[in-house]
Amino acid sequence: IITFVVMKLLRKILVPFNALYYVVVVLRNTCYDLGVFKSKSYSVPIICVGNLSVGGTGKTPMIEVLIQMLKMNYNIAVLSRGYGRQSKGFVVADKSSTAKILGDEPFQISQKFPNIIVAVDANRQRGIEHLLQLDLPPDVILLDDAFQHRKVKPGLSVLLTAYDNLFCDDIVLPSGNLREPRLGAQRAQVVIVTKSPNDLNSIEKENIAQRLALNPNQKLFFSSIAYANEIVSKAKSLSIDEL
Repeated sequence: IITFVVMKLLRKILVPFNALYYVVVVLRNTCYDLGVFKSKSYSVPIICVGNLSVGGTGKTPMIEVLIQMLKMNYNIAVLSRGYGRQSKGFVVADKSSTAKILGDEPFQISQKFPNIIVAVDANRQRGIEHLLQLDLPPDVILLDDAFQHRKVKPGLSVLLTAYDNLFCDDIVLPSGNLREPRLGAQRAQVVIVTKSPNDLNSIEKENIAQRLALNPNQKLFFSSIAYANEIVSKAKSLSIDEL
């Protein structure tokens, strides 16, 4: 409780810095939009999954959904920064990879989908170029958490926002949770409201659509998460009720 109170107080103190952060991010995005800073396009289809806010919006589950949709017809590669890993540079997952080498989430994906390419690199341009130089290069590349990585111009951008923390109700850092202003959502072709209730009705969906104020060319979807009744390892399964 003390930590929560301190954090709320700290965020109020930092409100004056919001304007500075806002201006810096808007200038950066404007430079990319005008071509002052260069974004590189690639011949291979690239799908970017990301968000505007810090914190979990369900990027990894969404990446896994896309893998399930595409893996039967395409050679898929997932490229992530590999947050929290102890390795450096470009790394492709193999049978000897660990969470320390790849980061928790890329390691999870590599374990669940051993027949796809999973790679990590903080430099997305370099990572893509290494992937395209593989003996069997990918047909499609999924970029995990790269919406703010403007050096790469994806063919399709999927923006996630959590049902209980919509980006339209938030403000930028450091007092809010947004990495960039809400205007940045216009770069996405698809917006998905994640972690939605299963019984969300059409009236509530329309209300959210109006609050998000998307452009006519943007598609809005809603998703929810269903949890399994057991946890599974290579050795055995354990019912959640047994924990």
